[in-house]
Amino acid sequence: MIWLFRALGSLPLWLNHGIGAALGWLAWSASPRHRRLTRENIQYYAQHMKLNSSKKLLRAAITEQGKGITELAVAWTAAPERLYGLVRECVGWEHIDAAFAAKRPIILVTPHLGCYDIAGRYMSGRMSITALYRPPKQKWLDAIMQQGRVRAGGATASADASGVRTLLRALKSGGNIVVLPDQVPGGGDGAWVNFFGRPAYTMTLLPRLAASANAVVLFFFAERLAHGNGYRIHIESMPETFSGDRKIAARQTNSMVEKLITMAPAQYLWGYNRYKHPAGAPQAEAA
Repeated sequence: MIWLFRALGSLPLWLNHGIGAALGWLAWSASPRHRRLTRENIQYYAQHMKLNSSKKLLRAAITEQGKGITELAVAWTAAPERLYGLVRECVGWEHIDAAFAAKRPIILVTPHLGCYDIAGRYMSGRMSITALYRPPKQKWLDAIMQQGRVRAGGATASADASGVRTLLRALKSGGNIVVLPDQVPGGGDGAWVNFFGRPAYTMTLLPRLAASANAVVLFFFAERLAHGNGYRIHIESMPETFSGDRKIAARQTNSMVEKLITMAPAQYLWGYNRYKHPAGAPQAEAA
């Protein structure tokens, strides 16, 4: 399996994405649960955005989700020089420069949008970062993922209490970290706030980390370009700092994630169960 994964990562990106597109439709055909979640989540988005139809977006999303699987082989196994060359444009790097000039640590926030691993590799090639992560369900992938993510000055921290302490130490020493904001947190570690008009249990860790070290919070993602032509990095700053109210701050997080998604809606991971109710969390109506 590892050999096949590395072989997939060595293919030209257009061919890798072609295989991924086919895999996306295969996954759609094989999994009723995946079909249900993807269709329901896109319908919520379409209703919130007042789209006349969600059919075109659904078809594009099925293809893009497949590309998101196969391109991980590139992100985790390709030489750093090739990865950097795949980034054709970076929009918003001035926000990074401003944070560097102010000598403030940076929290880079990337949702499950576009190729978040390519985005992370690009950033770790230009600054030292520590990324919060959850091990993959396929255990054989963990070692290859870790090896791919720690190259060029990158480091990882597990998504648990010890990992959070690692992130805090990195920030307070002037380092930079990466956080995925749209993973559903464990019960008690989040707040129910709207995400495209529907309550979603949302992490409250991000604003606490930012306040702990007076960090600059920047949202970013790698947009997948058509025909395997590479990626465009988008970096966006928040319009205002996080509120001291945990629910307002959680809604600020979701607002920024929504902004990024509307830039490339077909490339969001709509098959993820973003609206699930984690064990131990309060009911949304009583939150």
